[in-house]
Amino acid sequence: MHVDQGEAVSIVGPNGAGKSTALNTISGLVRPSRGEISFEGSSIVGKTPEQIFRLGIGLVPEGRRIFGTLTVGENLQLGMMSHTDRSSRDRELEQVVERFPILKDYYGAPADQLSGGEQQQLAIARALLGRPRMMLLDEPSLGLAPMLVKRVFEVLEELREEGVTILLVEQAAKRAVQFASRSYVLRTGRVVLSGAREELLATADFAHAYLGAVEANR
Repeated sequence: MHVDQGEAVSIVGPNGAGKSTALNTISGLVRPSRGEISFEGSSIVGKTPEQIFRLGIGLVPEGRRIFGTLTVGENLQLGMMSHTDRSSRDRELEQVVERFPILKDYYGAPADQLSGGEQQQLAIARALLGRPRMMLLDEPSLGLAPMLVKRVFEVLEELREEGVTILLVEQAAKRAVQFASRSYVLRTGRVVLSGAREELLATADFAHAYLGAVEANR
């Protein structure tokens, strides 16, 4: 697999295909037994998640993993741990809460008071504050109502238009392929199909042989 700078790529496939494992390996949470992972021309195999984060790879994990007992503001501040310039910290924080107004409204409230969709916005905002050059998103629509899913993908579209490099894992295969410029289809840990948006959506194998009609129509 490869992702070019400024590109949005998705990884789709059935449960157990290895989608989340791929993102966790890139972000350093899982150590590969073999193979190579490079970012901007340098290997990142063996680096810790913190080192990989500081290189510019931000992960929005499956299930959001926000800290419910901390306030929304404290969760956001965790995303800026590597920032040293106080004035830029304040400016970037203001920009993020302007993008996600609900976070401004609940800034001082415990994060567990947010709905699932609001927590997903918090997880994305926290990752953005790490100044990522590449964002990894694992199932951002998981468990969300359709209207909230639409909002999450609107945010991702805005980020793509701003030039943020995105690697997206999604169970909602058709929506993910429609969003990304290119996609990889995984099955039992292997890439079985890949291609551009128009190519995959026009391929019967994508909808049936690899994903199954139910998943492809989500």
